[in-house]
Amino acid sequence: MNFPSAREWLFSAKTFAAAMIALYLGLALELPRPYWAMATVYIVSNPFVGATRSKALYRALGTAIGAAGAVLIVPPFVESPFLFSVIVALWTGTLLFLSMFDRTARSYVFLLAGYTLPMIALPAVTNPAVVFDLAISRTEEILLGIVVASIMGSVVFPSRLAPTLVERTDAWFRDAAFYASETLSGRLAGAAVSASRQRLAATVNGLEVLLSQLTYDHARPDIVRRARALQGRMQIFLPLISSLADPLIELVDKRGKHPEGLKALLADVAKWVSLPAPKLHDAAESEREPDALRERIAAMRPSAQALASEDGALLSSALWRLSQVIDVWQDIRTLRAAMLHDEHDWRPRFRHWRLGGTERFFDRGMMLFSTGVAVSAIIVACALWIESGWADGAGAVTLAAVACCFFAALDEPAPQVFVFFLATCMSVVFAGLYVFAVLPHVHDFAMLVIIFAGPFLVIGTLIPQPRFTLITMLVAVNTATFISIQSAYEADFFVFLNSNLAGVGGLLFAFVWTRVTRPFGAELAVARLTRSAWRDIVACSSTATLDDQRNLYSRMLDRLMQVLPRQAATDSHRHPSIESFRDFRVALNALDLRRARRKLTSDVQASIDDVLAGVRDYFGHCIERRERQPVPSTLVRAIDHAVAQVAAHTIAEAEKHGQAALPGERLLRDTLHALIGVRLSLHPPATDARPAARGDAPRQEPA
Repeated sequence: MNFPSAREWLFSAKTFAAAMIALYLGLALELPRPYWAMATVYIVSNPFVGATRSKALYRALGTAIGAAGAVLIVPPFVESPFLFSVIVALWTGTLLFLSMFDRTARSYVFLLAGYTLPMIALPAVTNPAVVFDLAISRTEEILLGIVVASIMGSVVFPSRLAPTLVERTDAWFRDAAFYASETLSGRLAGAAVSASRQRLAATVNGLEVLLSQLTYDHARPDIVRRARALQGRMQIFLPLISSLADPLIELVDKRGKHPEGLKALLADVAKWVSLPAPKLHDAAESEREPDALRERIAAMRPSAQALASEDGALLSSALWRLSQVIDVWQDIRTLRAAMLHDEHDWRPRFRHWRLGGTERFFDRGMMLFSTGVAVSAIIVACALWIESGWADGAGAVTLAAVACCFFAALDEPAPQVFVFFLATCMSVVFAGLYVFAVLPHVHDFAMLVIIFAGPFLVIGTLIPQPRFTLITMLVAVNTATFISIQSAYEADFFVFLNSNLAGVGGLLFAFVWTRVTRPFGAELAVARLTRSAWRDIVACSSTATLDDQRNLYSRMLDRLMQVLPRQAATDSHRHPSIESFRDFRVALNALDLRRARRKLTSDVQASIDDVLAGVRDYFGHCIERRERQPVPSTLVRAIDHAVAQVAAHTIAEAEKHGQAALPGERLLRDTLHALIGVRLSLHPPATDARPAARGDAPRQEPA
């Protein structure tokens, strides 16, 4: 068991102190519900100043929007309960849907505005005249907690996000070094490799929220730019190095070819990737090793005449991709060192048209379905409340709405809703012990602080730990809310039980409703993401004009990063994530072929058009059948024919102009590499070692 660190104890102490100050001020200002100020401190507090400030700002905005909405809709619609329920549900669903389109901390504005309205509007239905006062008081209580938490986080031993961002990516670098070593050895399968692939994608995805909080950490603009450049290259590194495996397996393992110096080169690259980050003021020293590796790659590059053989073409493709891996990894090391040592300048080595896209992939169909589940849950819960006539039923509907919104973006929200339910049950027990056994003996605020200190300080140390964050934060917030500290002690067991069991009942309803309406898990999301990837491959291989290839690439890469963690959780034995990488490479190579064909001769253009048409038809067939199909032998033959033609033209170009790497020869080599990438992605090597997908026919051998 790992005991809390000094940093976690410091965070807990700061948060508890801020919560007690907020509670004291709420009591002194005679706010109706001062305990909401205390609960808000635990909601917005974060070990890092930037995260606390951003969440505080967005919670304030979300609360204001939700409160304003409640004031607007309660008076005109409260006399029509069912219509009122539908309007509340649609408001919540609309803002929930909008929140899913923003993966930064800003999404909290929409999410909070969505479920704040039912928190204010539903308790006011029995007395709509007080809705304005309720909205104002709730806003004041939450703003008080926000201000106190922000000041405490900024003044008392503030912890900046920027200096620790590099530390938080250390695990990614270890996994990346391991994954690179395995790939350079030609290995893609295995539980350890699959797990590292999953962690690499998950870490890159998690950086999006952290980077959005950097500006609230008073980080310099150049630090923010370097951090985003680092994230972009971390994202591209995974599919880039995975593209090495297929040519290496085909060349070394399947064909048994070991070109002189290749194994030593791969071993030295793996060793260099595993080196610790350099100090940026030793920039010349840090560039010496990768420059030496590039020289060895250039020396091993096969001649134009050697490209006529399959072994030469495979070697050329592997070395070309290896040089890209070295460029990207050098940029990653340099950026990491620049952030670690607060250096300003860095010179990128990897320059490509694909960098710089900002578009993200959103599965709008699943987003609409998830929103519909939350909307229907609120409507049904409201109907049950109205028909039952339960006076405290508003609390049940409110917590049901909060739970359905909070976890709507997950593939399997029901388990997390159940955690919410368990945390609330624990909070009811803790709050009951305080209200009926402890608080009757408390006569001043100092004693109140003392009796709160023990459990809240312990709970606070667990909040920064990711595996405990959800349940401990919920326990802290719900316990503070259920105790309902007021200026004078009042306790009625039946009132306490009835009001708090309403929340428990609402969460139980939310769990059952979510389990019934969303019984599927990651499998459905994977299938939808895979078919979406196939549609993009069809678009990339078509003759239609593509508006912005950079953003298209960005969207496809983002989707790949979304699908990898889900696939690893779905089936760790078949390694379907490898197929996703190959689909991604087919799309990229198709784009490269489209860009290159305009500058090639008519006969080569015709061959490339045949390849693109075959790719388009194949993936169109997969979409039509809704599952991956065997690759037709006609497509493999078309690719092989195009490879032979391009190799012949490369030889002719070299003989015409000599062995110098002229632009024409470089273009032909790049075209050859793209064709080989398509060939290996569609018909990968060592297929007999990889089980066929259930229901799929065995892959056909190339003609």
